[in-house]
Amino acid sequence: MRYKHPIKRILAGTRGYWARPETRSAVRENFNKVINCRTPALGAEIYASDSHERIVYHTCKSRACPSCGHRATGLWQRDQWTALPNISYAGICLTMPNVLWPIFQQNRHLLHDLPAIGAAAIQQWVKATYGVHVLVMVVQNTFGGHLYFNPHLHVLVSAGGLEEWSGRWVATLSFNRDAVMHIWRYAVITYLREALAAGVLTSDLGAEDLSAVLTAQYERWWNIDIDHFKSKWQFLKYVGRYIRRPPVAQHRFVKITDREVWFWTKDLKQKRRVLTRYLIEDFVATLAEHVQDRYRHAIRYFGLLAPGSKGQTSGALLVLLRQENQRRPQRLSWATSIHRNFGVDPLVDSQGHRMHWVGRLKPSKAKQHSGDSR
Repeated sequence: MRYKHPIKRILAGTRGYWARPETRSAVRENFNKVINCRTPALGAEIYASDSHERIVYHTCKSRACPSCGHRATGLWQRDQWTALPNISYAGICLTMPNVLWPIFQQNRHLLHDLPAIGAAAIQQWVKATYGVHVLVMVVQNTFGGHLYFNPHLHVLVSAGGLEEWSGRWVATLSFNRDAVMHIWRYAVITYLREALAAGVLTSDLGAEDLSAVLTAQYERWWNIDIDHFKSKWQFLKYVGRYIRRPPVAQHRFVKITDREVWFWTKDLKQKRRVLTRYLIEDFVATLAEHVQDRYRHAIRYFGLLAPGSKGQTSGALLVLLRQENQRRPQRLSWATSIHRNFGVDPLVDSQGHRMHWVGRLKPSKAKQHSGDSR
């Protein structure tokens, strides 16, 4: 069964579970935005032709909103397409043992440092091995296929680098999976040990037991994946599913009742699609875990892409690569985006006449205005 706006429907029906003072403010704010998205509560723009009037309600712009997140992802991909040079890239997925997941789940403030730790681990190995600086983009993710809290990083790294001592571009880099894993493992465990020693890490375990857990995890193997992309678009398309959108696509919902939520997930072990069932309160609680805190970025840039370095090196890098600087594309309006994605121009009325902007409804007045034609 296909549901229209299933996440909005679920959140609207479960306010009693999440609209509480003890719920993180970022969760309450984003869930409220999703419910109010494209409703009179956010206000509207009015467009009209000689015979018709159309009210276009404002969107919420929340990263937890499926429709707003989809559009934001597309705009981000367009920007990155022009910003990144046309070279080969490697995609590195940095994971950690599931024993460590609850530690970051209970200490969300530690999540903010993970992208910097992962980027530093990769840059340290590249510099020690090749003596070069690379472009690094880190996309942080907290969910797996069944919505479990699973903090990991998707990292885009240039498969070439700028040699430090000569200033020339080294076109081909080969990444050693074992070596990168060892540095990443050391960096994460050391970070958690220092957080424990500084008293900024809380856990259900005692300090001695937690220290023993960290030691055991340091001595085991950590899985990381390294893929090579022939073009930057392959990576941008790949990570597009993880940024600025909720962890469950709307088309995957199968059944929604007052008690349960059913949706399809991909089981990597069984290599097939399976049905996942949640009690509705558990689903909302799990979904809330993946809402980022305010002022936290899902994408961060390091190395030659770092904000402090990019302005100084991007021009010289393009000269070395013999490539032209691509202009940043003009931001698409909502009407252009809809026409491009769905083939329908929202500013053309039923008689084919063009509509123009005529006014705006404030949120407080939008509820009182219900006309859609004249």
